[in-house]
Amino acid sequence: MSHVLAPLSSSSPRRPLLLSPWKRWMLIVTMPTVGVLVMFVAFQRSLIYQPFVETSLPAKLAAMPTGRAHDVATKTEDGLELRGWLILAKGHVAGTDQEIEAKLAEGRPVVLYFGGNAANRRYRTLEVAALADAGADVLIFDYRGYGDNLGDPTEEGLARDARAVWRFATDTKKIEPRRIVLFGESLGGGVAIGLASELTQKKTPPTGVILRSTFSSLTDAGAYHFPWLPVRWLLFERFPSEQRIRDVTCPLLQFHGRRDTIIPLRLGKKLFAAAPEKSASGVAKQFVELPNADHNDVMETSGTDVSKAVREFLPVVVPR
Repeated sequence: MSHVLAPLSSSSPRRPLLLSPWKRWMLIVTMPTVGVLVMFVAFQRSLIYQPFVETSLPAKLAAMPTGRAHDVATKTEDGLELRGWLILAKGHVAGTDQEIEAKLAEGRPVVLYFGGNAANRRYRTLEVAALADAGADVLIFDYRGYGDNLGDPTEEGLARDARAVWRFATDTKKIEPRRIVLFGESLGGGVAIGLASELTQKKTPPTGVILRSTFSSLTDAGAYHFPWLPVRWLLFERFPSEQRIRDVTCPLLQFHGRRDTIIPLRLGKKLFAAAPEKSASGVAKQFVELPNADHNDVMETSGTDVSKAVREFLPVVVPR
């Protein structure tokens, strides 16, 4: 005998969908957590990058004597214009482009300065002045999306900016890599180490790297600030400096404040431990712990110690 299933009548009563008590409890507990995770993923770049945007940042804002600060600009590989400043070393001035070129050809160290995650170049004048007073010419460019530059910052975008600054120094200004020192402050340490690693692998390394208040990786720093989130799984931007610094064979000078509340001292020491003990030229790496410094007050609390170490480091890596 065949059987035909009759369709349910539209008037058939429907049982309401009920959740068991434990499922309701799990939903109540997990929904806020899921919401936080979604928000973190969606807005993580706004937490990492905090640029101060300005319409114009002329070199006069560097607060240098006449003839020492000059506006410069270069293009990235993806077509963005980056603006910045060239600061001539203390005791050196220039008025024309020809005079600037002549000054840069005199053989002094040239520092490429990579700033932290916040503000813009006008907030780095104390450190730039210390480098220039120590006898270096300094090139400081803002990243994309910072200061008077267009664009949106990302880890790969900042890497492109760093490459553009290097090309500007070596190709446009004809500065030999053996005279160039990379300086990375906080997040800029990740940028500087990434560039130094790339250049070392290409057999055109800088002559030295100086790091200030930087991390072993951005994931380590993120896990420190958000220990209750799976930051290591969620971060798009990672800046794996601990891994990359193993490739860096030039001399290393590193500063870190003992009281740093943004990037704890242990993360700076973790990065330092991963670096080669000596450079390819036999110079031992150097770590300077600053007892009184937090993250953003290094020059105010420890400027003398920083300046002394830089003055001793530069002649070693760029002998005259």
